[in-house]
Amino acid sequence: MSAKSTVLIVETFKEFYRDLNGSRLDSLPNVYDSKILFKDPVHEVRGINALHSYMSDMYKNVTRCRFEYLDQVVSDNRAYIKWNMYFSHKSLGSKQISVRGISQIEFGDRIYYHEDVYDMGELLYEHLPVMGRVTRWLKNRMATAVN
Repeated sequence: MSAKSTVLIVETFKEFYRDLNGSRLDSLPNVYDSKILFKDPVHEVRGINALHSYMSDMYKNVTRCRFEYLDQVVSDNRAYIKWNMYFSHKSLGSKQISVRGISQIEFGDRIYYHEDVYDMGELLYEHLPVMGRVTRWLKNRMATAVN
């Protein structure tokens, strides 16, 4: 694979997620192979149609979602991209939530493997009324124990 096509695939991926909303999901075939394997801390999805359904459901109540890219390591057919995700969700009010994570993508002509790694507590648990207090307390306690 040429360096130019590798850069194009990575940049297409980043542009797709830069300011994500449900209306952009129809361009998934431009980014992903039809047999995509997508993993995140919540689900594992196989195939472009299943990925479309998963993302459609996930973004129904998201009012805003954008990614800021911090760093990346790219080889011939693989990239690791570090990011901050900023999003707002209807059930959490107008509060914007920030989550740091990393995506691993593997590709040929299009991406056939995508795995996101991030802290579910930071994404969700810390923002729920009761569970949020417990999660924050536990994280603080563990940080204090290490220091």
